[in-house]
Amino acid sequence: MASSILKNLVKFSSSTATTTATRSFSLVTTQISNHTAKWMQDTSKKSPMELINEVPPIKVEGRIVACEGDTDPALGHPIEYICLDLAQPAVCKYCGLRYVQDHNH
Repeated sequence: MASSILKNLVKFSSSTATTTATRSFSLVTTQISNHTAKWMQDTSKKSPMELINEVPPIKVEGRIVACEGDTDPALGHPIEYICLDLAQPAVCKYCGLRYVQDHNH
């Protein structure tokens, strides 16, 4: 009985996958453009990307840094371990903070 229900679910999901994906994508695209437009309406305020770019790169002594986004876990993001072997600052994919290895030690 369970296997017949599973087969029916697989048939249903495969037959509606393309239309659902198309609908979801167009809905998401609309939401993203509306969200971005909200930040661009008032030119007297800085966008979140501009604000995070004002933060200077954080100097770290080691080769690897663990970015949590904030010291308070409730306000941060999942831990991302970032390798600092390159000369240019490494950027956290979640919060945009930049890190650079401090070679003065």
